[in-house]
Formats: sequence, C-alpha cells, structure tokens
Amino acid sequence: MRKFRKVLDGLTTSSPASTLGSPSCGSGAGTPTAAPTPKEIDVQETLQSENFQLCKTVRHGFPNQPTALAFDPVQKLLAIGSRSGGVRILGRPGVDCYCQHDSGAAVLQLQFLINEGALVTACADDTLHLWNLRQRRPAILHSLKFNRERITFCHLPFQSKWLYVGTERGNTHIVNIESFILSGYVIMWNKAIELATKTHPGPVVHLSDSPKDEGKLLIGFESGTIVQWDLRGKKADFRIYYDEAIHSASWHHEGKQFMCSHSDGSLTLWNLRNTTKPFQVTFPHGKIQKDGRKESCKPILKVEYKTTRNSEPFVIFSGGLSYDKAGRRPTLTIMHGKAITVLEMDYPIVEFMALCETPYINEVQEPYAVVVLLEKDLIVVDLTQNSFPIFENPYPMDIHESPVTCTAYFADCPPDIIPILYSIGAKHKKTGYSHKEWPISGGTWTLGSHTYPEIIITGHADGTIKFWDASAITLQMLYKMKTSKVFEKPKPGEGRAAELVEEDPFAVQMVSWCPQSRMFCVVGISAHIILYHFSKYEANTQIESLEVRLQCESEDVISPSENENDPCFSESGSHSPQAHHQQSVSPVSGTTEGNKHSIPCLKVKDRMVRVPPGYQAELVIQLQGIDGEPPQQITSLDINSAYGLLAFGNCNGLAVVDYLQKTVLLCMSTLDLYGAADPYQRLTRSPRRHRQSTSGLTELSDNQQSFDMERSKSPTSAESRENSFSRSRSSSVSSIDRDTKEAVTTLQFGESYGRKSDALTTPCLWVGTSLGIALVIPMSIPTDQEERMEEPVTFGPSGAVLMLKGSVLHLSFLDCSGTLIQSPYEVWRDINAAEDPDRPRKRKLVHFSPSSSQETYADGHLAVVCSEKQAKVFLMPSQSCLFVHNITESSFVLRADVVSVCNSVCLACFCANGHVMTLSLPSLRPLMDVNYLPLTDMRIARTFCFTNGGQALYLSSPTEIQRITYSQEMCDNLQDMLGELFIPIETPEVQNRGFLKGFFGGNATTFDREELFGEASAGKASRSLAQHIPGQAGMEGMKVAAGGVVGELARARIALDERGQRLGELEERTALMMTSAESFSKHAHELMLKCKDKKWYQF
Repeated sequence: MRKFRKVLDGLTTSSPASTLGSPSCGSGAGTPTAAPTPKEIDVQETLQSENFQLCKTVRHGFPNQPTALAFDPVQKLLAIGSRSGGVRILGRPGVDCYCQHDSGAAVLQLQFLINEGALVTACADDTLHLWNLRQRRPAILHSLKFNRERITFCHLPFQSKWLYVGTERGNTHIVNIESFILSGYVIMWNKAIELATKTHPGPVVHLSDSPKDEGKLLIGFESGTIVQWDLRGKKADFRIYYDEAIHSASWHHEGKQFMCSHSDGSLTLWNLRNTTKPFQVTFPHGKIQKDGRKESCKPILKVEYKTTRNSEPFVIFSGGLSYDKAGRRPTLTIMHGKAITVLEMDYPIVEFMALCETPYINEVQEPYAVVVLLEKDLIVVDLTQNSFPIFENPYPMDIHESPVTCTAYFADCPPDIIPILYSIGAKHKKTGYSHKEWPISGGTWTLGSHTYPEIIITGHADGTIKFWDASAITLQMLYKMKTSKVFEKPKPGEGRAAELVEEDPFAVQMVSWCPQSRMFCVVGISAHIILYHFSKYEANTQIESLEVRLQCESEDVISPSENENDPCFSESGSHSPQAHHQQSVSPVSGTTEGNKHSIPCLKVKDRMVRVPPGYQAELVIQLQGIDGEPPQQITSLDINSAYGLLAFGNCNGLAVVDYLQKTVLLCMSTLDLYGAADPYQRLTRSPRRHRQSTSGLTELSDNQQSFDMERSKSPTSAESRENSFSRSRSSSVSSIDRDTKEAVTTLQFGESYGRKSDALTTPCLWVGTSLGIALVIPMSIPTDQEERMEEPVTFGPSGAVLMLKGSVLHLSFLDCSGTLIQSPYEVWRDINAAEDPDRPRKRKLVHFSPSSSQETYADGHLAVVCSEKQAKVFLMPSQSCLFVHNITESSFVLRADVVSVCNSVCLACFCANGHVMTLSLPSLRPLMDVNYLPLTDMRIARTFCFTNGGQALYLSSPTEIQRITYSQEMCDNLQDMLGELFIPIETPEVQNRGFLKGFFGGNATTFDREELFGEASAGKASRSLAQHIPGQAGMEGMKVAAGGVVGELARARIALDERGQRLGELEERTALMMTSAESFSKHAHELMLKCKDKKWYQF
C-alpha cells in the first residue's frame, strides 16, 4: 500500500506544476490569482507493479487466410492452420485455442496423433513441429528442420509413431514422432519409378498406407505417376503412369480400389487386380459437346471416397466445373449413388474433410458430415439427410461479414442487458439448419468463477452494428442492427450528392453507448450521427433529423506562445486573440449561393416507418458541406442521458444538440470557445475559396512546442493516422505546415467546476483539442422535468483552459480519495410501453457527487487529462496541476483510458510503438510498460480499446479479435477459464472382420514398423538432411505455463504419467527377465535329466 501527501500551493508563481497547468486568463490576465488556503490530499494507492502482467487470453473469429485442416475423430477436435503460422484448435463451444509458430511461416498441413493429445504441423519453412495438446495452452515439444528438401505432403497412419514425409524432389522420408528423429529408411524417387523412365515424376502429392496391408505405401507424384511401395521388400509392387497430373487419391476401405482426382476435371478409379488402365474414368461436370468432344473442366483439387453399410459409397470432391461457365461460385460436389448434389459456396474452398464414425481406414467409413474450410468461412454439411443441410456454427466466425471499422468493449455491464439483447436478437436468427448437434464436440469447458457480464460492440463498413456477449472469455452474437435502414436507398446518379458518396457511405466510425440508460449513438463516415433508444416493443415512428453546418469560412495559422507553461500570463500582449478573427459557423443551413451544394449525401426517411423491438432510431444529425465539398468527418462524440445532451466535434469546431427538444444548442468554432482565454496567437489567412499557394511556414525555436498540424485535419481518419505513423513526432521541428485548424479530439460530460471561483459542481462539458488544450464549458440545465422539455439549456463562457503536449485523448474525474466519478445517467425506461394514467412515468436521474462527505466535497475533485505525449492530474476548481508524467518522447499514445483494476483505478495507455503502459492514479507513477506489439498497423490502432477488469482487445487480423489482459489476477486465473483440449477417451475397438475375411484378406497387424524403420535395421539418417530442434516448451514450458493449484495438479499428473511410464517399462523388463529365467531353468532341468544316469567317462 502506498500513501502520499501533496500540499497544494495554489497558483503561486513559485510552483512550476501549478504554473504549468493553469493558463486560464480572466479579466486580470497576466496576474496570478490569490493562492487559496493550502489543502492536504490524502490518497491511499493500492496498486503496485505486482498487480500487472500482460498476456493474451483468447482469440475470436475466423482464422485469417486459412491454409490447412485436420480432425481427430476420437477426440472430436478440429484444427485450422493459417498463412501467418497460426493454428486454431476448436472443440465444443468454449473450447477454442490459438497457437502461433514463432517463425510465422505458413502452415502447409496438419496431422493429429489421433486420441494421443498431440498435433503435427508442417510449415512452409520446411519444418515439422509436434504440439502437446494435453495442456490448456499447447506448446511445441519437438521441431525438425529439413535443410536440403522442401516438404510437400505428410501422412501419419493411425496408431503409428512413424510419420511419412514427401518432398518436392519426390523422395519420401520417415520421422519418429516420439523422438522427432529422421529414420535412415528413405524411399528415393529414382527407385520408386522404373529406371527406364527418363523424366522426374515431380513432387510427392499423396501418401497413404493400404487399408489391406500397412506394409504397402501408396505414393502419388504430381506428374501422374502412382507407385505402391512394399516397405518390407523395399521395392515397388506396381507403377501407374497416367497422362493427367494428380491432385489427390483416396482408398476404398477394403484396400482393393482407390480413386484419383486429376487436373483435367476427371476422376479415375483403379483396381489393384489390373493397374495397366483405370477401371473407370468419369468427368462429373464435363458434358459432351455437339462436335462429340467433352467440355474442358477445371481441376478437381481433392476427392474423398467413403463407404457406407446401408447405401452406395459417397464420392465428395471440390472443383471440376467446366471452364465455359464463367462467374460460377466455388462448389463442393457430393455423389451418392446416381444422385449428384452440387453445393455452391460463397468463397473459394481451401480444404474439406469428411467426418467418419471410425478412425480405422480398413473399416466401413460411415461418413456423417463434411467440414468445408473456405477462405472466409467454416461450414459443416450434414450427410445424414438427403437435403444436405448445414449445421449452425456455434463459433463467432462471422465477425468479418462486413469489414470491422470500429470496436467498443464494456466490462461489468448491468446484468439484465445481455438476456434482453439475446431474446430480441434470437427472433431474427436464420432457419433451415440441421437439427443435429454440432459434430465438433471435443474438450471440456466450464464457466469459471471469475466471470462478469461483458459486451463487445463492433461497427462495420456496411453500417451494421453487432453486439456480442463476451462473458467468460467466450463470444456469442447477441443482437445485430443496420444503421442504413434509417436512410433512403441512394438512387444512382442523383445530383451532386451522388458524386460525394463513398463506396461505404454507412461505414461506422465510432460508437457511444450508455449501458444504464441504453442510449446508443453511432457516428458514420458520411458525417452523420444516429441516436437510438431501446424498446422491447415494436413501434411506428418518424425519425427526426437535424442538419448542422459546422464549416469555417476562413482559416487560421496558429503559432505557439513564447511561454508554453503559462501563455496567458506572458508579458507580451500579442497572445490575445485578434479582433478580426471571425468564424462563420451556423447551426442552420442558409440559402446563400455559396451554400447551394450543402445537401447531405444521405437522405433520411421522412415518412412513418415501423421499427422492430430493439434499438430504434430517434434522431439523425447530419453535417452539411459547403461550396460543393463534403463535410469534415466527426472526430469526437459524447452523450449524456441525464442531461439529455449530445456533443460532437470535428476539425472545424464543436456542436451540442439537445436530443430531448431536438434542437441545436451550440455550434461554434474551436477558437470561439476560448473567448478571452486563447493561449495561442492566431494569424489570419485568406478564406478557403480564395486560397492562394503560400508557404504558410512559421519558424520555431528549439524550446518551443510544435504540433502535428497536418494530422489534425481528421485525427481518426486512416489517411491522417497513416501519415502520423510514418512521421517523426519530435518536439523540436524547425518548421511545420500550419494549413489546418484546431480539431476537437475528445469530449466528456460530467459534474465539475467551470471556474476557479465555483464552490459547487455544475453540469459541464470538457473539451479536448488537437493542440493539447482542455476547456471546461459550464452549463445550466433546468432540473424540473416539464421545464427541461421547454426551457433551453444555456452555456457559460469557458473558465478553465488546461494545457498538455500533444492532442488530448482522454478525460476522467476522480474524487479526492482517488475513486473514479461516473457520469450521471438516466435510468432506462421503455418509451413505447403502455403508460399507467395513475402513475405517469418520470425521468429518474442518477448523479454521482465527488464524495459522500460534504467536507471532501468542498475540496473539489481531480481531473485526469491524457494526451498523445503526457498525462496530467489537475485539482478542480483551483486548476492546479498536481502530477505530470511524460508518457513517451519518441512515439505517441493511440488510446488512453482510466480503468478499474483490483478494486482501484489506473490510467492505461497504448502507444504507436506497441508499448502497453499503466500509470497509478492520481500520482501517475509507472506500474507497467511492456513492448507488446512492435509492429503496430492501422487496423490495430483503429480498434484497440481498454476496459475495466484489466482487459483490452484489438483486431489482430481482418477476421479476428484478440483479447488480452494486463491484470496479474486474471493471468493467474486464466488456466481455470480456458477449455481443456484433451480428455482421456478409450480408443474404439476394431470391428470383428470375421474369420474368412481376416484369413483371406490378409492381416495388417503383423507389420512391425519399429523393426523396419528403427536405427538397428535402417541406420541413421544424414545429419545434413534435417536438424532436430528441441521444443522450448516440453516439461519446462508446461511448468512455466501452469500456475497456482492447477499448475501443481498438472505437475503432479505429469510426474505420475512419467512414473507410470517408467513403471510400465520396468514391468516389461521384469517380465522379459522372468521369461528368460524360466527358459534357462527349463533348459537346465532338461540337461540335468539327460545327464543324470551317465558315468563320468560317458561325457
């Protein structure tokens, strides 16, 4: 526990902190006010560095750029590999694990060790990895790097510890899975084919052992050559040379036939009795043309040949369509007997796999489903029904249905909000799914004890808003709404406005949500704001709209004052605003000629519309353009349900709307907000429409503060952010372009002190700008409900101007005991519910005073202001700066929030250089600084957000949300919250094949791979061929990863497994010794009987 005391010296010039943070000017500008009586602040800070640790928790969404697929038929687990080296392992809902290869190489192929709790991955850097899945966070046990050959195909037979690896050179190597060491047994390509063959057969594209005899290996080469290799005899049983290139092969379960798919869109069926020619050749989608020739077809990339007991076998393949049918979507074809079903997909097929009842390849397969991995979706088709319906996917795989443009994260929401959103959202779910349970049901997951209601909101490029239940590190869709329904459908070529419409005119730029009042606000890219209220009843309503003109006629050139710390107290009088600085900003569009092209791009529906239950649009605010130019995008937004006000700003200024009275209260430029307290010297420039090409540069000395003015045109736009990422943010730039205005970057309603002389708090609007200025605008709001609906809300002149380095990002308030003060809100009431005439509904407001104690209440409150460069804590109303912390010099802060962690609060920051930091409050003492994301890109910068409970999230790829925690407590409890991947399950027994079938069909169990591939018989492989890399995980990694009681149990279980394994080996050795002793005793006894009656001379 940390205790500190700070004696406030008011605004005396001897106190650098107070001078630095108090540039406000009144009538007595340049003269410090009398210092108030020193007050003593006593805050107990409980947060320490030990309370923080950064780690990833879970990843949601569809794996970006998938490349490979695997399924464990016993454990019922599905694995998906991606181009970036990621592996997602999915089981029942809640069992969702993400692994990442450190190399980042694409995953080429995945192979489960069926029912063993392990997974083999083959990557594009020609490395094999063995993952241990018997822990909640899988880790690599072994790696094997091939140096001279490129891996093209892998095959691991069921219950075998020897992995077959095919290469680009056409060779087949064999790897021991237990030791991850290469066997000396190699099938060279020149021995596999006939010596008379002069051409290279190409890379290995298929490997599989015969269902009839495990000692026979089928090798498929890309050129069309197929070889069945006798592993015991080290020779080829037969060779097939086909004209068309091979893409895949699949056995009949009896091992007498196999099917191949080819590059010409054909399927060939081969019988082992006669391999000189195919038993059957079919072109499933190739029709005979009028001239007698067949249509040319696309390659069939994969085929699976699966048998059933009670019906014809299934032949499932992807591709094979004719070339002349342009524009057709990718297809999966299911041939069942004479019936051919073609399933069209929305995206290209990456891989598919039939799910079968048995893991044994020599049994009737009985396929019950097909998993189809698409480029941007995962679907599972039910094969047990003739219509082949798909299963309803329980995973959140549709986050990217439309590109995500913004995110918001709310932890510890009101408990009633999730059930009501789910009940309304469930009415709009799609139908027609299979009635059977989701077949990927492996692993176990239980609801942890450390859970609370969490909601994630995503905004999308098509104007869609999605609410997700994120409780207990899962993700489930709750509710979906379309903001585009508020507007009329734009007609093509409709006047000047149509030229200004972007590709995604409804794209969501930011959202603001009050969970208590359920008010919801959306900012769109077309400079529009939509305000929604929540109702459980459908209604007929007319959406009201307001048009706001927030456009400046002239431009300002801004030069910093000579004294950055206290500009208003400077002796020079040139810092006062110039008299000829007039900004033309008006809330209502005029009819002047210069304003004739100010029609908004989107037209709001002006008729009665029927809206379903859920979020219903109440008000639309649209910014108008001027002189034919579109309006500037909105850069900041805040809504307060208790005040009934909505504030927003852009690079031109600030507007405040009373959404209860549907009126514009305030609409003015940022410069006009200062009044007489402007800390900057403004130089006039010519109006926009008469702009001349001038240099517009102002020289700065090294000790002056520079501002990134180019970026302030639209601080949240992708273009400006990208510029800011690539440009140095040094504070000693000799000259910068000042061809922009001061943007409003953050807004916050709350109870505060508008002036130093205030004794009580009043409703205020805090405004943060791109020049590092924080303004406080006091408001007067009628308290009576009837007066509130009739009397206007008035604004007082700004009495507080606080300064920081860099653009202001966040504003929060603490009471003098260090507790976060929440903004007041209105308790939710359903305006569409039937009203009781005896008990009319009234607005119920909830206010939070700085402290329950009147004595502390008189002491004021603390204001936490964070910018791109630094954070400051001010005491209000004296505006004294108590604490300053320079967060970064070489980079800049992208996101900052005051969040609650471990029953206290801290300031969390995310910087452009990838650092995640936390600072104590109010002392701004550094608690954590982790270089988490060294390669921060635009997507992460746009979607990163913090929330309470020590959690955060960002869009790690266009299709995935990554959640992280910076709380040590959550890191410790993470093992309990994650799902268990591996469950001990008995391997299914082999079906009884019958005496005759087993006798005449051969016996596959007699094949001993250990004897054939082991070092004793095959020797050692060349050291230069492959390099063994021990896994960093193994037992040591598991000891590090496991924590708390769970870790102790895991370690005990591992030790027991090891001990059991050693006891088993000891038992086997003891049994061998006993057998040997019995044999020796028997032979000794026989020898004794033989020699018993012989004389000495008979020996």
